[in-house]
Amino acid sequence: MTDASHFPGSIRVIDSHTEGEPTRVVVDGWPPLAGATMQEMRADFLARHDRLRTAVVCEPRGHDAIVGALLTPAVSADAVAGVVFFNNVGALGMCGHGLIGVVRTLAHLGRIGTGTVKIDTPVGQVGAELHVSGQVTIRNVTSWLHARDVRVDVPGLGEVIGDVAYGGNWFFLTHLDDVALDLVNLLALNDITLRIRSALAAQGITGGDGEEIDHIELYGPLDGTDLGARNFVMCPGGAYDRSPCGTGTSAKLAAMYARGDLAVGEQFVQQSVTGGTFTAWLSQDGNDLIPHIRGRAFITGDSTLLFDAADPFVGGFTAAH
Repeated sequence: MTDASHFPGSIRVIDSHTEGEPTRVVVDGWPPLAGATMQEMRADFLARHDRLRTAVVCEPRGHDAIVGALLTPAVSADAVAGVVFFNNVGALGMCGHGLIGVVRTLAHLGRIGTGTVKIDTPVGQVGAELHVSGQVTIRNVTSWLHARDVRVDVPGLGEVIGDVAYGGNWFFLTHLDDVALDLVNLLALNDITLRIRSALAAQGITGGDGEEIDHIELYGPLDGTDLGARNFVMCPGGAYDRSPCGTGTSAKLAAMYARGDLAVGEQFVQQSVTGGTFTAWLSQDGNDLIPHIRGRAFITGDSTLLFDAADPFVGGFTAAH
């Protein structure tokens, strides 16, 4: 997408939120992606459709907190659909809250009913179950603790110690006592997590195979439960996660298991800084840890986005970097 003449006339989207975090599912109008695998389609998405990405999720049609989900044909015989997740700065490997939103959207469209489904993503196939109650449980990709007690020198904060873990995206998980995980401290929490992420990059601290740690998760105690936590998650585009973060919860479960703080099958409650909650647990497939995340999503809109070639902001814009 290089100029306004390449934009489609319209795109249909279904908006929802999962425990407060918005998802915008593209259901019609997006040009077909090239590729035989989800990884190839994600690469094509980034190579040829970046301006359409910003047009759909960024201002003036969206905002920095929206996560997009482009429905694609399934690449596996047993999957109901494929999905490429994207946000204000690029494409994601996986998105837990977004997948819950996708399942509720597919049900809203009449494409699925209650029960279990499989969905293809760029990081692998994931499973989900739509319950009669409307709740959705997702079966995420294999998650693990990559590095324990990693020390990073953060300007303005000093030495910060945390774990590097994978839950579909790469996370740095840490606990700080100085600032309560509350929305009244939003500016400070934003600043702290962005400082940590910059310091990790500057000091060459990465996930597996040198991959960028692009999510920062602060966690603290959750009143009323021993197996629970409250969190604040900074996403790649500089927007915080309004939900408890599905991939972040998965990474947290894997880290706790590795530390001996959580057994397979034990239920863990993760609460976001906004108050939304996920219930989560681990199962095992051989030596692999499989996170299960249960939460709620609600449909908030069924819209047609229009693209006017005369609009100077037809491709959207964002201040994120």
